[in-house]
Amino acid sequence: MQNKGFVKVFSVLLTLVCLFYLSFSFVTRYYSSKAAEYAAGDPAKESQFIDSLSTQKVWLGYTLKQCREMEISLGLDLKGGMNVVLELNVADVLRSLSNKNTDENFNKALDLAYARQNTSQKDFIDLFAEEYKKLDPGARLSAIFSTFELKDRITPQSTDAQVISVIREELKSAIDNSFNVLRTRIDRFGVVSPNIQRLETAGRILVELPGVKEPERVRKLLQGSANLEFWETYDLPEIYQQLIAADNVLAKLDLSKLDAAAAEAPVADSALVATDSTAAVTEEVAEAADSASVDTLLAKIEQKQPDTQSSQSMEEFAKQHPLFALLQINQYNGQLAGGPVVGVAHVKDMAKIDEYLNMKQVKDVLPRNLSLKWGVKAIDEKEQFFQLYAIKVTNRDGSPALGGDVVTDARDDFNQQPGRAESEVSMTMNAEGAKAWARLTKENIGKSVAIILDDMVYSAPRVNDEITGGRSSITGDFTPEEAKDLANVLKSGKMAASVQIVQEDVVGPSLGQEAITAGVISFVIALVLLMCYMCAAYGLVPGMIANGALLINIFFTMGILASFQAVLTLAGIAGMVLTLGMAVDANVLIYERTKEELRAGKNLKKALDDGYKNAFSAIFDSNLTTIITGIVLFYFGTGPIRGFATTLIIGLIASFITAVFLTRIVYEGLIAKEKIKTLPFTTSFTKDLLVNPTVNFLGKRKTGYLIPLALILVGMASLLTIGLNNGIDFTGGRNYIVRFDQPVQTDNVRGMLSDQLDGAVSVITIGSADQVRISTNYKIADSNAEVDREIETKLYEGLKPLLKDGTTLDQFVDTNIQSSQKVGPSMADDIKNSAYLAVLFSMICMAAYILLRFRDVSFSAGAFASVAVTTFSIIALYSLLWKLMPFSMEVDQTFIAAILTIIGYSINDTVVVFDRIRETIGLYPKRDRYQVINDALNSTLSRTLNTTLTTFVVVLCIFILGGDTIRSFTFAIAIGIILGTYSTLFVATPIAYQIQKRSLAKKAAKESAK
Repeated sequence: MQNKGFVKVFSVLLTLVCLFYLSFSFVTRYYSSKAAEYAAGDPAKESQFIDSLSTQKVWLGYTLKQCREMEISLGLDLKGGMNVVLELNVADVLRSLSNKNTDENFNKALDLAYARQNTSQKDFIDLFAEEYKKLDPGARLSAIFSTFELKDRITPQSTDAQVISVIREELKSAIDNSFNVLRTRIDRFGVVSPNIQRLETAGRILVELPGVKEPERVRKLLQGSANLEFWETYDLPEIYQQLIAADNVLAKLDLSKLDAAAAEAPVADSALVATDSTAAVTEEVAEAADSASVDTLLAKIEQKQPDTQSSQSMEEFAKQHPLFALLQINQYNGQLAGGPVVGVAHVKDMAKIDEYLNMKQVKDVLPRNLSLKWGVKAIDEKEQFFQLYAIKVTNRDGSPALGGDVVTDARDDFNQQPGRAESEVSMTMNAEGAKAWARLTKENIGKSVAIILDDMVYSAPRVNDEITGGRSSITGDFTPEEAKDLANVLKSGKMAASVQIVQEDVVGPSLGQEAITAGVISFVIALVLLMCYMCAAYGLVPGMIANGALLINIFFTMGILASFQAVLTLAGIAGMVLTLGMAVDANVLIYERTKEELRAGKNLKKALDDGYKNAFSAIFDSNLTTIITGIVLFYFGTGPIRGFATTLIIGLIASFITAVFLTRIVYEGLIAKEKIKTLPFTTSFTKDLLVNPTVNFLGKRKTGYLIPLALILVGMASLLTIGLNNGIDFTGGRNYIVRFDQPVQTDNVRGMLSDQLDGAVSVITIGSADQVRISTNYKIADSNAEVDREIETKLYEGLKPLLKDGTTLDQFVDTNIQSSQKVGPSMADDIKNSAYLAVLFSMICMAAYILLRFRDVSFSAGAFASVAVTTFSIIALYSLLWKLMPFSMEVDQTFIAAILTIIGYSINDTVVVFDRIRETIGLYPKRDRYQVINDALNSTLSRTLNTTLTTFVVVLCIFILGGDTIRSFTFAIAIGIILGTYSTLFVATPIAYQIQKRSLAKKAAKESAK
């Protein structure tokens, strides 16, 4: 084999890379097990243990937090959690850009565009422009959008194309702003390994939150509007005596009793827990906060060093000064620091400080117009310490000094100074904001103005002079990234654009654990069966070498997935198991070709060399065609489907490396060392199996055409009458998987919920008799955040007779609802349209590749016909069987993934046969084409049946053991394997033959005419 040295070096390097990335998963699991051991079942302690180590370097210079980011993460269907697709309201953005223009045609065009969006492939801006032109053909968009804020970019003379270009830029900015706001909110939520990314569709953002157990809180968090505000601030010396008074109040209270009472009644306000006698100390403590006590306390705080003081003295200080034991006052050399920063606290103490500051007794001694807010970012590298700011409330109604909606633009830049350059943020306001900003800055020269978003302080720049004209420059010790973030924060106040959830999946942890178990069992059993089959079919040595390649294939696939920081889903596990079946195909091709060479009288070394060489083309083509369908699947799919596509692509590449190159190195090494001299590549079971078959496939082609044609015609009749069982991916709606403590009847459940949900409900059993899936499109078009809770309440009320006595609504939602899924109408239409395009595009890609590879239109036409027949036959069977089968046969994203997988798989068979036909024609160009093609089909029959059988057995394992959520998916693949093999033998090849026959006849006629 040529380039053997390169293959060895590449394999070693790939192995080291895989070991490196997989090591992080082992490290994180080690510390997770230590945390679980330490916590002894207490989730709070477990989280605290992990947080305490998150910034510690634990492996190869990486912190535990970095290790967790680089491990193979489990998807929501395995770990539980929440997956949300949010959509920015583009109509709101356009209204904001027009300064809420009241033009009748403008607002009507927005409404019409919104209505068309659900049924059109065009984006909202194009639809709006079309509708506006229809309403007023002579109108110019510049008349709507040439506002004061956009005067530098849109003038009354601007063309519609120029206006639309500016609108698109502003929309992108709005999406970026929403993305940054959501990212910060999620970081504060405390989710481990969240994933947030922009989607291809304009205005949509994907948010994945593994392990989340509070979906209602997440919905409110994600859909809340961004609230940018500018506030005046206090300097620390102005309020320090009151802070001492607050500390003294806390010292006089028995906080241990308060904590115990709060633990018994967690819903109660901490202020209500206090007794009347504790409230009486407030005035006495406030009077004691004089200047002498200020100096004494500062000295104490400066001397307080937890690392050097004994635990006894620390406990004593905490009793005397409960607030200052947690909050390190901002001071320098024993003196209070200027500015609005009150102090610094550890992240674990922030909630307790908030609890103290919100107590009624504490509020009584603090200034009424004082509001204490945390900074959004940690101030240290380990991300452990946060600053607390003193905000001054100057308006009687509690509103900010200035709202963020006055900001028209903000940009990050570099301020060039002699000898140095520093990051700065420039900000522009509208005319109204400029006046208010001038007044605000004039009144606060020498003090700070806090920039607050979502109740968190992003920056508090000091005002040096009065700022007029609405243009400001904010400088500070910013990194370029921090300057960009601040600019995005300032721009977030500019767009009054809401976001709504258009797709949502919530999976409970118990369902996730069941999915892991099902996935692992199906994977192990499929692997064992494949290994046994290879040894039984080709002998112990060839079988074990192929099995070794399978194990290395798994290792490489997992390592590459880890290097991409991919998320492993149940569909991904199915993809990996399916890849094993397809990986065997390469070994089968090589072994079958080697057997042919051995029967031709060649020795083992020569037979292996020729076997690998002659099989290479077919292996390369078959793998590449499947990879192409995987790429199509990845591009058009979302969520778990992308996970499946990623795993499939990586697995196929890894199988090509292991089967074609590594196994050959092993054989060459064994032969060179004379470890093996003869190998028959058969066993007593397979010795005489399919040796020189003589099936007349082309002679049966008419019958071969009729069977799938009849199936498709019956399927078409079924589609017109029964139709398909479209899932909510295509129709829009909500799914809830609900588990009970006893078996239930679906008709009873449907009857209980029919009135509650206005009859728009269907119920099927999922898995066992005590678990059902409830589907409804009740109020699916209503984007109100309260609808989700309303439907959960209706489910609870309707199903109450089937629940345990005393079950509350929250218990029902947390315990009985195992998972939920929501797909809005616009999202459903987009998914459906993408699915149609994916299938059509994949079929065209297959035909185009075959044409490019074989340079013969007959092969391309045969391949296209084959995948078309396979696809339409599967759809026909789904229409005929979905009411008969004991499991859900929905047509949704996973079904489309199965169709695309089968398109790629069926092409594998077709490519192998076509490759043999091309090879035989090249060797015997004068031989009768009928005989050539029949011989090619017969000579590859053993490989075809072996590959079909191994892949089918693997898919059967996933179908039986892989869990209910992917049963419809694996069923489609299982019947697709059979139909794909049939189409290769009786559709693709006969059609290619008939086209070649006509071509040869025309050619012969022309030659005879000469």
